[in-house]
Amino acid sequence: MAGVYSVTQVNAYIRHMFEQDFVLNRISVRGEVSNCKYHSSGHLYFTLKDATGTIACVMFASDRKHSDVRISEGMQIVAEGSIRIYERDGKYQLYVRRMVKEGTGALYLVFEQRKRELEEMGMFAAEYKKPIPRFVKSVGVVTAATGAAIHDIINITSRRNPYVQLILCPAKVQGEGAAESIAAAIERLDAFGTDCMIVGRGGGSIEDLWAFNEEVVARAIFACDTPVISAVGHETDFTIADFVADLRAPTPSAAAELAVYDINRLDEELLARSEQLERLMSLKLEAVRHELERCSLKLKNSHPGARLERERNEAARLAERLRMLMRQALLDRKHRLELAAGRLSALSPLQRLQGGYAFVTDADGKPVDKAAALREDEFLKLRFADGSAGVKVSEVYV
Repeated sequence: MAGVYSVTQVNAYIRHMFEQDFVLNRISVRGEVSNCKYHSSGHLYFTLKDATGTIACVMFASDRKHSDVRISEGMQIVAEGSIRIYERDGKYQLYVRRMVKEGTGALYLVFEQRKRELEEMGMFAAEYKKPIPRFVKSVGVVTAATGAAIHDIINITSRRNPYVQLILCPAKVQGEGAAESIAAAIERLDAFGTDCMIVGRGGGSIEDLWAFNEEVVARAIFACDTPVISAVGHETDFTIADFVADLRAPTPSAAAELAVYDINRLDEELLARSEQLERLMSLKLEAVRHELERCSLKLKNSHPGARLERERNEAARLAERLRMLMRQALLDRKHRLELAAGRLSALSPLQRLQGGYAFVTDADGKPVDKAAALREDEFLKLRFADGSAGVKVSEVYV
């Protein structure tokens, strides 16, 4: 087969054609901003649209730093740049070098007006928000049956807690009749009865998400007795449903994480609580054991038998002390008696008799201490150390 080219060759040829086109190299395009995303790299990606068509746009960080216009969803702008093909995907897009703000798009004006009206009705009020149960057994899901959102919700739920039952009530989430389909699905799931409900879809343009801005969906969410988590689009997308719902999730995956508690984390918390309870019980038991020992010792000390034993021991101690003091007193008295006896013995007349002296008394036993008191032929008695003798005075010498 002649004239067969590779995909890369075709894309390169088309790129060359675009580069050679004078009009496409310097063109200004007016349209309404949709699907706007500011990338972390500094690049800006968005779509320009009008009533019948769309064109993908990119503005690199190097061009953005020279622009003071910050665009948002629904804004009407004029973008100046060049149209080129992105060879890898084979898609053309507008590479924006400069842009000018012209006004706000029609859909965005409708969105803002409806938001103000519903807010004035009190449908966004915090006092009507219902708490999301921490531990759910069943979760209702309102989304497309074949979209990426339901697959993300199933994957996240099965990973976090495979025991949670997911009940899908499929609805049309884009195009004509989508709002009524979503509202009907919400009412059916609310009547069925689940612990909470996720209402949402994946990302898209403001037109793609418009069903979630319709009043019929807002009223269905507001009237729902089941707590509702909205999960519409990407993190930067906001719809009326987000403001009415009890909780907003930036994405369907995040909604599943908010609705379904991580059972692994629960197991870890239960284990930590169990260990903490064991520690507290051990501390409590130890405190009770110490108190019991203190009370037992106090009771033992207060027992009559123990008190009697203490009194008996005290009496025995005092008796022993008394005996010791008496022995000490007796020894002291004995010592003093011995000293007195020694002094008395030294003064005794009998002690002098040991040195050859004699004790003289008259016939009546009275001591005779003067020779002048004697008379001749008087009878005297002499007492010696070893005995006594009677004598008669024959002569007195004075």
